[in-house]
Amino acid sequence: QVQLVESGGGSVHPGGYLRLSCAASGFPFSRYVMSWFRRAPGRERVLVANVIPSNTTTYLLDSVKGRFTISRDNAKNTVYLQMNSLKPEDTAVYYCQATQYYIDGPYWGKGTLVTVSS
Repeated sequence: QVQLVESGGGSVHPGGYLRLSCAASGFPFSRYVMSWFRRAPGRERVLVANVIPSNTTTYLLDSVKGRFTISRDNAKNTVYLQMNSLKPEDTAVYYCQATQYYIDGPYWGKGTLVTVSS
């Protein structure tokens, strides 16, 4: 059974930082593209970043470039999102996704809430 469990969300002040984690199980993690999406209040879910099996970042949302970093540890079946210099507009529920394009997935986690406010 595929499971994606996000953690690390919370409330921070503007300029603060958080590190999100997504622990995966039930599928061959190292073969899948891992992504972070977010859904801000009243808005559609958007792709924030993704990383291919070799730990190469293949996409980063323009508004987070220079502030967010996605990485993965294939030995731990975990993908991370390091978020620095957080802004109120980063407030959203952040979701982890796993996919093997044209073969399997996508699979989704349940999300973790990030709130940035003063």
